[in-house]
Amino acid sequence: MAKYPARYTMIMKRYKGVVKAVDGLGRATKAAGPLNRKVAELIQLAAAAAVRLGGIGPLPCRRAFEAGRKAGRVRHAVILLASTIGFPACLGRAFVGG
Repeated sequence: MAKYPARYTMIMKRYKGVVKAVDGLGRATKAAGPLNRKVAELIQLAAAAAVRLGGIGPLPCRRAFEAGRKAGRVRHAVILLASTIGFPACLGRAFVGG
């Protein structure tokens, strides 16, 4: 199992069925339309940053990298939110991966 934030690990252990269902929903939504995995992961990363997911927030970032996104594209996807969610909210999320 990949190393996840402590909060997510606790949720995974305590609510296995729920996590499995949510993961299934994630796979189903990605397969439901014409967007490729790289684009889908960037959209989910931007949404996670926008709602300020805290301890679970790094997961969409990790998934974007696993989908083959380069750090510059991940940073750009998040910094695009500056005019919507505010520049300070983007700072901690935009400069990941070097």
